Amino acid sequence: MSTRPALVVTIGPASSGRETFVAMVHAGLDIVRFNFAWSTNEERAAQIAMVRDVARELGREIKLLQDLPGPRVQTGASHTYDQSVETLLTEEDERSIAFGVEQQIEYLALSFVGNAKDVEDGKALIKKYNGTQKVIAKIERKVAIDHIDEILAAADGLMVARGDLGSEVPLEEIPFIEKMLIEKANAAGKPVIVATQMLLSMTESPTPSRAEVTDVAWATLLGADGVMLSEESASGKYPTEAVTYLGRIAARAAEHAQERTILLS
Repeated sequence: MSTRPALVVTIGPASSGRETFVAMVHAGLDIVRFNFAWSTNEERAAQIAMVRDVARELGREIKLLQDLPGPRVQTGASHTYDQSVETLLTEEDERSIAFGVEQQIEYLALSFVGNAKDVEDGKALIKKYNGTQKVIAKIERKVAIDHIDEILAAADGLMVARGDLGSEVPLEEIPFIEKMLIEKANAAGKPVIVATQMLLSMTESPTPSRAEVTDVAWATLLGADGVMLSEESASGKYPTEAVTYLGRIAARAAEHAQERTILLS
């Protein structure tokens, strides 16, 4: 039986209570994602302490992923990025990296990566603060697809960030871009996470749609090392149920996948 992908779960108001978090760990959570576009370092430090305390209590190894906002621009209920910036990493990002190093977070996700230099700049800032975080390049711009080989060579892993990617390429192209990115990451021996709207209906419903079940299974069959929940677990009504379904679907799909080593844990 194949090993299922890691369950990457975003923490937020719906899931930062200890009881709920413990339930999500029992449901199979492997990696906690912190979305640095929201919240404060004080709140994050308290969440990190809680995560590590629960991990010790339950005898589980739970790793942390810090997702930087980059040159993000909020536009009402949606968001985009500032295309006029010359450097990807903002002053806020640098402060966040310093915090992540201090907190010994394992993974750093860089938003709106366009080329290898963006990844190298992120690694340089990590080094500046004496960190050892692994850099995950988020692929969410068309230019990143054009430069994918150099980005993959520079990064420690990829995230298929389908939300913003869907604003830059035709929606019908996303499944094939996802397939290409997973294949390239697998060939390079680097982990790849598939993210955004995997079980989105579960922000309001205790069960996923049939299409969402197929989506998670598809990502697993393609060879994803991680599948991720965003608002489903951060602000949705059914965070524990979402983690449970994510794990069940991924595990069932893994039974049908060729035996492989999961590179994310």
